[in-house]
Amino acid sequence: MTPIPAPTLQAGTTDGTGLTASDAMYAPGPQVDDHMTVDVALSVLIGARVPHLLLEDEDGRCAGLVTLAELSAHRGGSWYGDRTRLRDIPFDRGPFTSSMAELGEAEAAMRVRALDVSPVIDEHGYALGVLSLTH
Repeated sequence: MTPIPAPTLQAGTTDGTGLTASDAMYAPGPQVDDHMTVDVALSVLIGARVPHLLLEDEDGRCAGLVTLAELSAHRGGSWYGDRTRLRDIPFDRGPFTSSMAELGEAEAAMRVRALDVSPVIDEHGYALGVLSLTH
């Protein structure tokens, strides 16, 4: 897999008016089941050379997003076991960014929650992409 390309803004004016989260999102990248072990997830993340993995629940809906830093920090803890599953570690579980959210509002919500990246979901909870505050 290749790194996620930078988003291209498709509509609106130069100040971002009229843009939605779906206009500025990245491709979703690798999506894995939240029952995957931390070790396997780390291997997938490193092998795919991406900054994060999107997690899916048993129905295929977005369950969260984990980064290399989060997985590495958890793996280094004394509580860690080689059978620890992604669903058992702390990570952001939402709310996620709606694809129809106005871009400025979505970015403000991410800043309030101290998030650099947020999954962008459709009305049914399936991941469509990722919105990033940094490029």
